[in-house]
Amino acid sequence: MASVFKLEIVAPDKKFYDDEAEMVIVRTKEGDVGILKDHVDYVAPVDIGVVKIKKGGNFKEAAIAGGFVKVGKEKVTILTDAAEWPSDIDLDRAEMAKKAAEEELKQGPKDETYVLFAETKLKRALNRIKVAEKKD
Repeated sequence: MASVFKLEIVAPDKKFYDDEAEMVIVRTKEGDVGILKDHVDYVAPVDIGVVKIKKGGNFKEAAIAGGFVKVGKEKVTILTDAAEWPSDIDLDRAEMAKKAAEEELKQGPKDETYVLFAETKLKRALNRIKVAEKKD
């Protein structure tokens, strides 16, 4: 059996994942990071993207909406704004969110905060669509 560690993925509304894992791959602001048991202690901001969890030799993917990853001796914790399995994503709603964000960006010059917010909404919608389209 492969070496395992405790993995928790926590969103504001729920404990999304609370189980063992052989490996987790998460997108940080600097790029993808693969974490195995006994990884060096580590804290990093997490970008909007896909988290890949390996358990029992198989990978399972979920959409996450940014946050932080903290790696300790026996446990990895990912705190995220939102986390969803592909089967839980409403593809129609994600497509509508994408269109709304694109419209906001097309409406002309806005202040920097407004543009950043709209770009983040678009990135999150695109990520949800990408993950949802991988449903079995």
